[in-house]
Amino acid sequence: MADAVADTAAKLQIVDAPAGNGAKLQLDEETGEMVSKGELKKRMAKRAKKAMKEKNKDALPPKKPKEKIEDAPIDTDAMFKQGFLNEVYNERPVKPVFTRFPPEPNGFLHIGHAKAIAVNFGFAKYHGGKCYLRFDDTNPEAEEEIYFTAIGEMVRWLGFEPYKITYSSDNFDKLYELAEKLIGLGKAYVCHCGDEEIKLQRGGEKGTSPRFRCKDAEQTVEENLQKFRDMRDGKYKPREAFLRMKQDITDGNPQMWDLAAYRVLDKPHHRTGDKWKIYPSYDFTHCLCDSFEGITHSLCTTEFFLSRTSYEWLNKQLVEFQPMQREYGRLSIAGSVLSKRKLKELVDKKIVRGWDDPRLSTLIAVRRRGVPPGAILEFVSELGVTTTNSIIQSARFEQTIRRYLERTVPRLMLVLDPIPVVIEDAAEFNGTEISAPFSPKNPAMGEHKIKFTSTVYIDRSDFREVDSKDYFRLAPGKTVGLLQAPFPIKATSFTKDPASGKVTEIRAVFDRETKKPKTFIQWVAAGEGAGSRKCEVRLHNSLFKSENPGAAEGGFLNDVNPESEVVYPDAVIESGFDEVRARAPWPEAAGEDKAHKGGPEAVRFQGMRVAYFALDSDSTDDKIVLNRIVSLKEDKEKS
Repeated sequence: MADAVADTAAKLQIVDAPAGNGAKLQLDEETGEMVSKGELKKRMAKRAKKAMKEKNKDALPPKKPKEKIEDAPIDTDAMFKQGFLNEVYNERPVKPVFTRFPPEPNGFLHIGHAKAIAVNFGFAKYHGGKCYLRFDDTNPEAEEEIYFTAIGEMVRWLGFEPYKITYSSDNFDKLYELAEKLIGLGKAYVCHCGDEEIKLQRGGEKGTSPRFRCKDAEQTVEENLQKFRDMRDGKYKPREAFLRMKQDITDGNPQMWDLAAYRVLDKPHHRTGDKWKIYPSYDFTHCLCDSFEGITHSLCTTEFFLSRTSYEWLNKQLVEFQPMQREYGRLSIAGSVLSKRKLKELVDKKIVRGWDDPRLSTLIAVRRRGVPPGAILEFVSELGVTTTNSIIQSARFEQTIRRYLERTVPRLMLVLDPIPVVIEDAAEFNGTEISAPFSPKNPAMGEHKIKFTSTVYIDRSDFREVDSKDYFRLAPGKTVGLLQAPFPIKATSFTKDPASGKVTEIRAVFDRETKKPKTFIQWVAAGEGAGSRKCEVRLHNSLFKSENPGAAEGGFLNDVNPESEVVYPDAVIESGFDEVRARAPWPEAAGEDKAHKGGPEAVRFQGMRVAYFALDSDSTDDKIVLNRIVSLKEDKEKS
């Protein structure tokens, strides 16, 4: 009692005592601190305000959690509903709409072509129309059957079915007749000039000299017709004569400076054989074929903007139906090489595995890597369509892929660099089946059974021989959770290979006391009967060290990244992989919209805590080979 009285007296003395600055101190009963009268008043006001806020908060209905935008599918029709492509349609709001995708069959399509496919096929589909796949096969020197086949496959893989597959060569007879008609109109002439002479006619090296036509332009219609027929009949060798359109040499647009219409080529054509010795140019063929097929909206990239003038000029001379050409910006991914010559060099020198190597930007390579076609369509739609050319960072492309895979593929446990962990007191759970969901976010994907075994594999990166406070995975004396396992485990000892210094085995026990370990890691069951499979895993990084390999000193090959492919030959994957493989494609979308449709790359999944993966075409019944599609989101907390 005496002590209590003494304490009270002391407090009173302190309250009444003057502070160092002359102010009296008072007790803040909530904190037990002695503060000035003014400070206490401020604290009391702040607490009252906080209490009122809490009271009002309780009175309001609970807020609905915001739906994560990144979890929602992107509307791939959005680019037709608004913006540039909507304006293009409103310029010519006709029904039915007819478009075309007209690739030259002289190489494999790349990621930029995916945009052209999505724009042309998607535009027609959105407006209830049709889209042709037309092979612009007017150059037999560069065309090969392998390219025709690959182009058709890529169009269908992206989820589009051509209205008709046509060939510019189907129209060779009609095009020839129109060339003679153009000569008859006095709008074309046979020229014998070489490259240097033509350059001078067009203003010289710098384009500053007056433009002029050569004397061949003064030939009569009859002379031009005879010479053109002589070209057809093989009386001229290549580059000795060619047919030029007689346009407007005074026009400021170079596409009106008497372009080539026909040239002599001593090469058989893959469809017409040796019938023709002359072949029409792109500038002569393209616009006329658009008219033949009734193309209402001829959509192409901005590199053809100047060509619109010659396109319209030629059609008005020769045909009744007039298509409308409009141009949009092309798509490129930074750090990639698209040149056929450079790609061939990479393949020939075995720097890559082939034209479909997952590190390349050809569409067959992007497909082999495991990128879903639906993700590519979302990427194109997400970027939108304008008249500006786009050079996109690869990280942005990968982020779209990652978001798409997050909501559409199952999850499995995969260990890249396995170390066996013997759980010494797990005998009672050995062989126990555990139910694991394929996706915690999408119950519709279902679940699968995996066996728990007393020896499991964990990744080498998840174990340290020496513990530290900022490390939360397995180490001697430390506890870590195993995903879906009965209890966390605690490492008790480990064995090392004296020659390599690598850990070869870890001993552990269940930590039955720790309910919530700080970290969970993936594992794969060991032993016969567990259903786990050994696999080879290929992690692909950027093929080049810079975003502009063409500018590298010494050439683009000097910019090749030596770490562009890292292989883990002895990885292991859990038994659920067999079911994922059997139920492919993941997801059923675009050109992989039905069960068992698509190649091995349609077997996609998330390797938990590792990356997203797809089955590679090198896989066999006895060997699983996996490609990393993209990494997981960066986890700065993982240590």
